Amino acid sequence: MTVEHIYISPEHNYFGHHGQPAGTSPVIELDEAPLVAGKGIEGDRFFGWKEDYKGQITFFSHEVYLDVCASLGVTDVPPSVFRRNVIVSGIDLNSLIDQEFDLQGIRFRGICECSPCHWMDQAFHPGAESALKGRGGLRARILTSGILRRG
Repeated sequence: MTVEHIYISPEHNYFGHHGQPAGTSPVIELDEAPLVAGKGIEGDRFFGWKEDYKGQITFFSHEVYLDVCASLGVTDVPPSVFRRNVIVSGIDLNSLIDQEFDLQGIRFRGICECSPCHWMDQAFHPGAESALKGRGGLRARILTSGILRRG
């Protein structure tokens, strides 16, 4: 598994905004990110949000991103719009649900799919929510602290 991108955002744009306009908090790309066991990614909106939160970190597949771009004819929207923390290649993320795994010496536990929501059609392209069903990414808990790096 290769880390292609790492993103954080200091505030929620969609979470908790149902029936309201989307927020405008930027997505910030990092070359490396400090991960804290049981808390999340320092600087991210979900850092320390709830005890034992299932989405301390979220992963999204670069291959799924490329497939959705091709199927919807999208050429100019970056994977950051999905607001997942880590874009990875070389792994079927659904195979990590209910599994512990290591990435760059950091231990994680895959919890559940990071299901797409109706905002995907607005943020990415109409049809994105449907195209991502069953492959919206992975919510995980961070079991050991460390620095995650792109590349």
